[in-house]
Amino acid sequence: MTFQILTVCTGNICRSPLAEQLLRRELSSFLDVSVRSAGTGALVGAGMPDEAQAVAQRAGVTDAAAHRARQLQAADLTEADLVLAMARDHRRSIVELTPAATRKAFTVRELARIAAEITDEELRDEVDGALSVDAALRSVVSLASSFRGIVPPPEAPTDLDVIDPYRQSTEVYELSGAQLVPATEAVVGLLRRAVALMPAGR
Repeated sequence: MTFQILTVCTGNICRSPLAEQLLRRELSSFLDVSVRSAGTGALVGAGMPDEAQAVAQRAGVTDAAAHRARQLQAADLTEADLVLAMARDHRRSIVELTPAATRKAFTVRELARIAAEITDEELRDEVDGALSVDAALRSVVSLASSFRGIVPPPEAPTDLDVIDPYRQSTEVYELSGAQLVPATEAVVGLLRRAVALMPAGR
């Protein structure tokens, strides 16, 4: 089976497509992983604004111009194994649409904070019985969910969000990217560590 990641923002033209593209690029060596994005109030069919494409290109993304926005559906959440919201209000919308998504839905910056607290020993114990990469990654999502309430929240709750740059200045687009890129790198790092710690031969 394939481990499916879904990234979610509002319009699906700035934050979630950038997260999708970064994750897809960094996890491309894992044949068992797919990444999609959607919006809670998507500008269906729209592409990424020029400013968002510029941020994506500076982050090394080469296919930003091909993106087209799509509306989030309940089926997307049912099928996804990990849902990365760009902000807390998106996560609320996700859980309202599909309550069963609660344990697999995080803001991307929330999961980045949790990833920093999960040790290799904890990861190794979690993936020890996994027979495939996708199974290992699903177990990591469960482990990360169990860290909620253990990892202290940031002093400013907005530090769990990626700022929305839509119709804002170039500087806001840059700030949004500066928040999003390291958060996606932390998520990728967690998933890569988990796979690396799987028992040899699996």
